[in-house]
Amino acid sequence: MVRAAVLSAVGAPLDITEIDLPAPGPGQVRVKLAAAGVCHSDLSLSNGTLRQPVPAVLGHEGAGTVVSVGEGVTGHAPGDRVVLNWAPSCGECHFCATLAEPWLCVNAQAATTVPYARTPAGDPLYPGLSTAAFAEETVVPAHALLPLPEGVPLTDAALLGCAVLTGYGAVHHSARVRAGESVAVFGVGGVGLATLQAARLAGAGTVVAVDISPEKEELARSAGATEYVVASETTAKEIRKLTGGLGADVAVECVGRAETIRTAWNSTRRGGRTTVVGIGRKDDTMTLSALEIFHFARTLTGCVYGDSDPARDLPVLARHVREGGLDLGALVTDRIGLADIPAAFDAMRAGRGGRALVVF
Repeated sequence: MVRAAVLSAVGAPLDITEIDLPAPGPGQVRVKLAAAGVCHSDLSLSNGTLRQPVPAVLGHEGAGTVVSVGEGVTGHAPGDRVVLNWAPSCGECHFCATLAEPWLCVNAQAATTVPYARTPAGDPLYPGLSTAAFAEETVVPAHALLPLPEGVPLTDAALLGCAVLTGYGAVHHSARVRAGESVAVFGVGGVGLATLQAARLAGAGTVVAVDISPEKEELARSAGATEYVVASETTAKEIRKLTGGLGADVAVECVGRAETIRTAWNSTRRGGRTTVVGIGRKDDTMTLSALEIFHFARTLTGCVYGDSDPARDLPVLARHVREGGLDLGALVTDRIGLADIPAAFDAMRAGRGGRALVVF
């Protein structure tokens, strides 16, 4: 039995309780979690914005140590330090094998619909985003684990599994920010802070952070922002003023709201690029006129998991951590326990803080 945060039904509060976690089966690995980040995607799973079979244990941004392995597992052994990969590619579908775009793998969430544990009453439990990281231990498919390179603290390494891969990838893979370009980042949560650090790594010039909270300015500037704008009806105008009257070369939207995406689009120059990493509701829509699409010649791009290949990118991120280019600890605004996750959800709803990290 291990303690976990269980979502009994969509919209229900999380229940901190014990679950019956079995030994790993063939092709599976049991992991003792060191830490798990509280991501806005977990909130989206809990409120039904993203689909998830329930009851479920949420949490998908985690790192820990291998406890045991199931039959046929050869790439991992007890004692190995690992990072959870919530979207493991199958390597065989069209997106993986033909297009070399593993972040779009059609089978990445296959484990989500298969019960992995049971409640004390014997009811089946599903793993949130295939990983179920809001628990002291979890059981995942072997290919959902990434070896953690040396020189990276195990607890902070949890952030590599989502926030950092997403923010870094949005800058380096999707928007492809070039040295000297101006970047506007909308939303100073965990992913937004990682995006700001990535923009600094890319050598961006003016880096504008935008958020509804004036209290986040110091946090944003410490992550790499050179300017800070409190979101309002004049946000796009303010960003143009800060970028020589033209608009930003690149905007990265980390909120997932049509209104914010529209503002990010309006904030970029003619020919600029807007990358959207925030996950919004399917009924939250925005419109673009045919004339403005032609006139501004801007690009609007969705970005899943930072367009990242975790197996390729994790060693690169680890190197940046060791060299001081990425500061994982600076992304964490609260270190909490398992029982504090509901309060962390409330903080996200209110737009407070950066990344809360559950430390086991």
